[in-house]
Amino acid sequence: MTLASSTSSAVRLHDLTVAYRGHPAVHHLSGAFMAGAMTAVVGPNGAGKSSLLGALGGALRGFEGRIEHDAGLRIAYLPQASALDRSFPVRVFDAVAMGLWARIGNFGALRSADRARVDEALAAVGLSGFGQRLLGELSAGQVQRVLFARVLVQDAALILLDEPFNAIDARTTADLLALLHRWKHEARTVIAVLHDLEQVRANFDQTLLLAREPVAWGPTAQVLDAAHLFKARQMAEAWDDTAARCQRAA
Repeated sequence: MTLASSTSSAVRLHDLTVAYRGHPAVHHLSGAFMAGAMTAVVGPNGAGKSSLLGALGGALRGFEGRIEHDAGLRIAYLPQASALDRSFPVRVFDAVAMGLWARIGNFGALRSADRARVDEALAAVGLSGFGQRLLGELSAGQVQRVLFARVLVQDAALILLDEPFNAIDARTTADLLALLHRWKHEARTVIAVLHDLEQVRANFDQTLLLAREPVAWGPTAQVLDAAHLFKARQMAEAWDDTAARCQRAA
């Protein structure tokens, strides 16, 4: 098995096990995500990819082992679009401005500089003039652009994206992939859960192939070879969702 090097790492994992409904979704994962790299997390359905991202972003607390990163690391976490309630009557500008919450708090007022920052983020994702529209009026691709704009205003060093290109059109995907490359150029660390392996091969430096347990982790071309992909499928077919939780010591 190949494991990512800890040299110049942004996040380090030590025997990480993330539980979901009493069973490990991610099982004894150790390694490191390289700083300033674009890393894809891939694997079969149910492989623990979203659970891993949730633990990295602080959305899931039920884990064992350790997640280490520099103190004060600013993290932006974009969950799956299906987790967003588009029926809630929120305007596009306000949805993007929520990315500033960590700085201004619940009752802080937006300054003119903050408003300009939101407008710039909307322009960067191709949504200039959309600020007063309701989220429910937008297409799936436009909503995803809004969520990327919210990530932009957070100005985070670590960006976590859970299936960011799912069910959106090719043009939106291309525009948002360009934004990922911009983040890489700015030396930000991007970790994205993806399904399209050709998309991964074309755009991502590093890949973690996960089947609850790590199959391979390292340079994308090395990880996404036939032997590793076959092993991941075999591991997925052997899953027993009724098995007792592993109690192996760290």
